[in-house]
Amino acid sequence: MADIDVYAPIERMVALIRSEERRRCTELGLQPVHLQMLDYISRCNRFSDTPAALANYLGMTRGTVSQTLLLLERNGYIDKTTDTQDKRVIHLNLTPSGEEMLSKACPASLFKEANEIFSKNDFINHEDSFMNALLALQKANQSQTFGLCKTCRYFTLVTDGFTCGLTKQPLSEADSEKICQEHTVD
Repeated sequence: MADIDVYAPIERMVALIRSEERRRCTELGLQPVHLQMLDYISRCNRFSDTPAALANYLGMTRGTVSQTLLLLERNGYIDKTTDTQDKRVIHLNLTPSGEEMLSKACPASLFKEANEIFSKNDFINHEDSFMNALLALQKANQSQTFGLCKTCRYFTLVTDGFTCGLTKQPLSEADSEKICQEHTVD
């Protein structure tokens, strides 16, 4: 079997997705970073819905994230709540306006078309290859994995649901389906 250079097509797919994202954001008066933040907040679990986790996920400084979050809050797209256990921790949540803006801004048709192509070409059997490549890139860049909670080595099934073996906290099914900053693979 011939060696396959996957970098070029992946880089091109990302460029096309980002181009569509920029176009949609311009139409809605957003910057791409605003969309990226709204998207992250919509997909992270309760252990990762903090400004610090958002900064780590996007690879941005906390100051830049803080200023952008202030703008998103002023525009009514997010709200912040103080953690009930640790008053130093702030949790980020999308407001209904933020959810609406996110649904308008996401290039849904582009993703639907790509998903149909992957489905027809048996992409599911190649998902492990993509995930392994992503993990290798994250390790090489010394970045956190931010994977789905249910794919983490600390994810534990217990008699009445799920638990995080790292934090010893119970997990809801919704938490298990979202991304977590504490994600670790073997």
